[in-house]
Amino acid sequence: MSKIFTPTNQIRLTNVAIVRLKKGGKRFEIACYKNKVLSWRSNSEKDIDEVLQTHTVFTNVSKGQAAKKDELQKAFNKTDETEICKEILSKGELQVSEKERQSCLDTQLNSIVNSVAALCVNPETRRPYPASIIEKSLKDAHFSVKMNRNTKQNTLEAIKILKDHMPIERSRMKLRVSFAGKEGGGKLKESVVKLANAVEHEEWDEATLHLTLLIDPGQYRVIDELVRNETKGKGLLELLELKEVVESEELF
Repeated sequence: MSKIFTPTNQIRLTNVAIVRLKKGGKRFEIACYKNKVLSWRSNSEKDIDEVLQTHTVFTNVSKGQAAKKDELQKAFNKTDETEICKEILSKGELQVSEKERQSCLDTQLNSIVNSVAALCVNPETRRPYPASIIEKSLKDAHFSVKMNRNTKQNTLEAIKILKDHMPIERSRMKLRVSFAGKEGGGKLKESVVKLANAVEHEEWDEATLHLTLLIDPGQYRVIDELVRNETKGKGLLELLELKEVVESEELF
């Protein structure tokens, strides 16, 4: 008489996207809704319940084998499955068919190319590159999209790689900084100017100094905190332009 095996730790799921992470010498998987993993990684989806089909960590999703508590404790130093699911979501590898994978890669690459084109310029001409040039240069540089990173992280990596293959740099922000001379005087002005790429305009309006600066986007928060702290919140920052504008093109 043959044995009838009825597993007690099996959960059957269908139409799932699997994210897999190897940790502590074991493989762990989570079952997600299709198209939601990338949304979570790009922060466009913030509700974990919209991403996970179940808050269960598996050793094998397709066989419905759930991980044991002691396995989770040993590998992750915790047993809270929702928190472990989030870690696997952020660090794990998305398991998809080759056709789906290529489609995801093409979509991601297109987003990255457009982001680079929007954020960067040719430093010699101060003009943005066409997306087609960016895409060709990334392919020539053998850039590969990392599926466990969001578009922003991949974009920053792409810019870093492109700098070794072509003249390219981040677009500059045009910023207007205003503060009273008695609130910072020469010391604050000196600190702000050091953080800028260039000072386009400087004027005094009675006792208030107005500086128009070109800065790298990454310096915006630094300047904001500096002015706010030194003036006790009385200074003013105005963002005039997010990207460089070529005047001759603006005439059309």
